[in-house]
Amino acid sequence: MDSKLALFAPCPRGLEQTLADELLALGAGDIVPADGGVAFSGDASLMMAANLHSRTASRILLRLAHGGYRVEQDIYRLAMSVDWPRWFEVSRTIKLKADGIGARVKSLDYVGLMVKDAICDRFRQAQLGRPNVDTRSPDVRVNVFLSADEATIYLDTSGEPLFKRGWRDETGEAPLRENLAAGILRLAGYDGSQPLLDPMCGSGTFLVEAADIALNRAPGRNRRFGFELLSSFDSAVWERLQLDARQAEKPAEKLAIQGSDRSQAMINIARANLERAGLAGLIELKAADVTATRPHAEHGLIVSNPPYGVRLEEQEQLAEWYPELGDWLKAHFAGWTACLFSGDLRLGKLIHLSPKRRTPLFNGSLQCRLFVINMVEGSARKQKDDGAADEETSGDEQ
Repeated sequence: MDSKLALFAPCPRGLEQTLADELLALGAGDIVPADGGVAFSGDASLMMAANLHSRTASRILLRLAHGGYRVEQDIYRLAMSVDWPRWFEVSRTIKLKADGIGARVKSLDYVGLMVKDAICDRFRQAQLGRPNVDTRSPDVRVNVFLSADEATIYLDTSGEPLFKRGWRDETGEAPLRENLAAGILRLAGYDGSQPLLDPMCGSGTFLVEAADIALNRAPGRNRRFGFELLSSFDSAVWERLQLDARQAEKPAEKLAIQGSDRSQAMINIARANLERAGLAGLIELKAADVTATRPHAEHGLIVSNPPYGVRLEEQEQLAEWYPELGDWLKAHFAGWTACLFSGDLRLGKLIHLSPKRRTPLFNGSLQCRLFVINMVEGSARKQKDDGAADEETSGDEQ
């Protein structure tokens, strides 16, 4: 395998700089944040380490070809220029996915089919037969990305997306993906040392991600990756990376992390998730209304994803509830920092507190904010000048 690989890690929009910092700490080079991801370079070992250790990336993609195009046939020729048999055996099943922003093609699906044909033609040219397509659980995923006049072809080294850590019971769709939750914790300043509370914990995503940070556990420790099925896979290097990660973990002990939710059913789900994540008994959970929750330390972080309404009546109820939430914070959480992630952009005004930061983030395509509110000891009354205490952080509206 090439000593230096051109790589790209997509991530939730708004987390690009957080991901860039993470990749830098892993030893990546040529780091260039872009909209919705980070380009970087490194060897095969770094590519594997990024899959194992990145908390905020969605995937780690290996760039195989890049070039301009005017017609669809140009993209076929670009795909034909890749030595596909070098990367994987003909016995591996493949899946193609084409995406684009401002792409000048009739159909992205058609582009996917053309690249699939090019891959099969390269294998046939080498008299190796042709790989089969498997759209459900392929061995090898190939991604094509088109802009208005350029095409890039990537090999997906992750397989399943990286937010699938291997602990969640796949039956319920998580409202908050694990990599977005981890990024929010990082933006909140959480490093594993502070007491943490999520009083609307739902299925426990923030709790698991916070515990992994506190215990220095690699988020990908319990799952398999796409790179394990590539021809160049070096199992000895991979085993060493996994061993190093295990040895770097802190011993499992009771953590200053607590979660509560008004729904006992959600608490039961969160408890099962914590157990599957190897965190049973390390985090305190209880069923309680938000306003009945009290701090478990003098200072700490509240990190939470309050409900946000879609229907009008839900929005009206929330508009009445936000001031109660603000009163609860003022009454009980002086000395704490509240970090509330919401798709309801009214929260910053209606909670009657002054957010120190409002960081724009996206949950999928939904525009959200992370409202960071410092609960000043002795007084956290709303300042007269709402705007003065209010700075938009980098990563402004896209």
